[in-house]
Amino acid sequence: MAEADPKSLIPFKVTEPDRIPTPRYYDEAFYKLECDKLWPHVWQMACRVEQLPEVGDWIEYSHLGKSVIVTRTKDGIRAFHNACRHRGVQLVSGHGNCKTQGFICPFHGWRWDGEGKNSFVYGRHMFDERQLDAGDLALIPCRAEEALGCVFINFDDDAPSFADTIGPVLGRLEKKGQSGQRAEWWFSTEIPANWKIAMEAFMEGYHVMRTHPQLQQAAPMIYNMMYGMDTGGIGLPINPNLSVRENVYAQFKHMELLSEGMSGMLHTKEVEIARHLLEVELPEDPQQGVMMWYGIVQHQITEKLRARGENVPDLNAVAVSDPVNAVEFIFPNYFLLPFMTSTSAYRIRPTGPETCQFEIWSLTHFAPGDEPEPIMEPTVLPYNSEEFPPIPRQDYANIPIQQKGLHAKGFDFMRLSKDIEGMISNYNRIIDGHLEGKPADKLAAATHTLGGNFDGKIFEYDF
Repeated sequence: MAEADPKSLIPFKVTEPDRIPTPRYYDEAFYKLECDKLWPHVWQMACRVEQLPEVGDWIEYSHLGKSVIVTRTKDGIRAFHNACRHRGVQLVSGHGNCKTQGFICPFHGWRWDGEGKNSFVYGRHMFDERQLDAGDLALIPCRAEEALGCVFINFDDDAPSFADTIGPVLGRLEKKGQSGQRAEWWFSTEIPANWKIAMEAFMEGYHVMRTHPQLQQAAPMIYNMMYGMDTGGIGLPINPNLSVRENVYAQFKHMELLSEGMSGMLHTKEVEIARHLLEVELPEDPQQGVMMWYGIVQHQITEKLRARGENVPDLNAVAVSDPVNAVEFIFPNYFLLPFMTSTSAYRIRPTGPETCQFEIWSLTHFAPGDEPEPIMEPTVLPYNSEEFPPIPRQDYANIPIQQKGLHAKGFDFMRLSKDIEGMISNYNRIIDGHLEGKPADKLAAATHTLGGNFDGKIFEYDF
């Protein structure tokens, strides 16, 4: 088994970028270090903005023993640490509205308004004046920033801003219309695996051939082009031996499979628009024809959804001006799968060294007045539930058995491809930088490189 490097400040540090020590995924001391040195200093997706539509609306965000109240005030969304200033009892759990009564401590009845100002102390005369200073009694604010239709919080008052941490990919995703989307559904499950194992399952598409064979079989040339499999070699994302029409039908079948049960990754309404374009006139050359077909599909999706009142981006324009990858990661534990005008969003949080909470949202645009009621709580399912869409269900089948395999005798390292599994290495080394307390500006600069790094290469960092 790999041993901790005695020269390092942390156990099982990544010293060879293409080899990741396996104890990082189950060692108790390493997990505790993450809890103490990583999570208190990173931006965490706390809730969706539409969950707080009215002044006074609040929702609790809880993670690894820390709890925050995220609330809409008259001046915008703010967050406060969830603890009574008297004896520390948590003020709230779940979600609600504080406009009428404020936040009331269930222990002794002390009260705070929605702005965090103390409004009532039971038996004030029994306390020294220094105990009742208004500034000292106010709820302690927690940093909160809005982006991508979400509220992100950070327990570290000195950390760089969310935008400065995530980097240019944030702007590209916003141009894709992320802040205008709302949740259609929200699923949650607990998986018997380390949170990083669950995250890393989505950092490359190399697994598609075996894990998602229906995608490979529908459009094999797409994956052969990217990974050069022995079954096809590196080539164009079309089959030159098929007619343009046959290629278009293969691409459409691939779209249907991506959409099956997922909604956000490729929405049913988008698939239906594409379905009506299967017979449009196209050049006979398969490559030119497929490219033209995708352009037509994206144009028609834009136009037809805008005609319905949805504020969607011009897909062809943003594909040129602000391109994003099939998967984009928001360090450390939130990521998006933006395809057309809709998105699947995943959040993965550790619940122990070898367990994690895994959540999926389906996000899309709605015309004004057609928006669904905000979803305040997820539908909780077993990780092997048949109610999950096929694609995550296939991933969930692999993640737990990978966790078990990491304990196998002699399996000391995960061996990464330097060309297409680089993001796994980059992520782990940025985590190491946090655990070692490296300068925040250097960590932010490294985090910027994660944008567009899906299926990417290993980078060098100067920390």
